[in-house]
Amino acid sequence: MSEFIPQKQMLVDAILMLERAQVIDFNGHFSWRVPGHERLLINSGKSVRSALTIDDIVTIDFDGNLIEGDAVPPMEFPIHAEIYRRRPDVHSVVHSHPVWSTLFSMTDRTVEPVIMQAAVLGEIRRFGKTASINKKPLAEELADVIGPHRVAMLKSHGAVIAAEGILEAFVLAFYLEENAHRQYLALQLGEPMVLSAEQIESIGRNLWKPNLLQKVWDYHAGKLQRERVSSR
Repeated sequence: MSEFIPQKQMLVDAILMLERAQVIDFNGHFSWRVPGHERLLINSGKSVRSALTIDDIVTIDFDGNLIEGDAVPPMEFPIHAEIYRRRPDVHSVVHSHPVWSTLFSMTDRTVEPVIMQAAVLGEIRRFGKTASINKKPLAEELADVIGPHRVAMLKSHGAVIAAEGILEAFVLAFYLEENAHRQYLALQLGEPMVLSAEQIESIGRNLWKPNLLQKVWDYHAGKLQRERVSSR
């Protein structure tokens, strides 16, 4: 546990906050690439996502070999490894099973940008196979589907986010689910008004700023801190 303590704590907080926001459940994993090495930090497969601690974060190489920690990584670690192999710009990956966005993956209806925050999601890719992505060949297929994009929906399974860092991945995961929830609700009233390409370009540029991403993090972190204080 000697190395990368701040990044491990940030992963812990991100997972706890996404669990509270009902984006991550008893499964799901969040990783951070170790700079300059084919290694990553990730929560262990057996970790309790609702009560995570820094001891639940393990270090593995891209083949799943344990470098640091005393627990095995999640079975679907190849998702993270294969995205990192292809995307030097990506330093954090999230895989979760969020309720609302996963609903859309069960149908031929796609998640579309209906709220302003969704402008930063980019093109949402669709992976057509329903399976646990726990083998390298399947993870390679998924990484190819994601390509240069940030978000992919896995058929009847969940979502994958690929981002520049932990903060960015956290915000994208939250925005994806919030947008899907609003889209579902809007569909009960009629056909949602989807953002145009011009709106996506201008709004996305304005919203993808460090201070605005930090604002989302701080909102959820404040609730997590209040919970920690009240439990003492």
